[in-house]
Amino acid sequence: MGKNFQAILPEHELFIKQQQMFFVGTAADHGHVNISPKGHDVFRILSPNKVAYLDLTGSGNETSAHLSVNNRMTYMFISFEGNPLILRLYGDGTVILPGTQEWEETAQHFNILPGARQIIISNIEIVKTSCGFSVPLYSFAGERNLLLEWADKKGEEGLEEYKKKKNSTSMDGIVTPIGHQYD
Repeated sequence: MGKNFQAILPEHELFIKQQQMFFVGTAADHGHVNISPKGHDVFRILSPNKVAYLDLTGSGNETSAHLSVNNRMTYMFISFEGNPLILRLYGDGTVILPGTQEWEETAQHFNILPGARQIIISNIEIVKTSCGFSVPLYSFAGERNLLLEWADKKGEEGLEEYKKKKNSTSMDGIVTPIGHQYD
């Protein structure tokens, strides 16, 4: 039942925009595989073969660490309401940090939320859809704003200290691009 495509088609774009969350998957050459859920309005389709998302400060930074070693990346969108469908985007991932020319160019596509720490940009090679028949139905009740409120309360200095402490190295000891800023 799965189908492969070489680019994001208009019907794929519509499906992606209807989803309230997505997942990103990465892995380095060794250590743990990471799958992270993402909420809020942080995902953008830049072209049929290029996407980006605004990554918010969190308790870890595994995606960024993995991409600095092995830039393979998968995005997954799942229909929890309506017709069943799973859509995956396979490609690469590159970390863009604030203060760079790439950030200035790419950040224009986003409403920069409190706690924004980096943008992940990806070139997409394969779009794959599958049935999603076994995915349960869930109803969307709303966004959790706890992370945004936490980032607002921490302030810029507090966030910098937090990122230095919690986002500089992965759980497997891989230094992230944020960590390289503090070398």
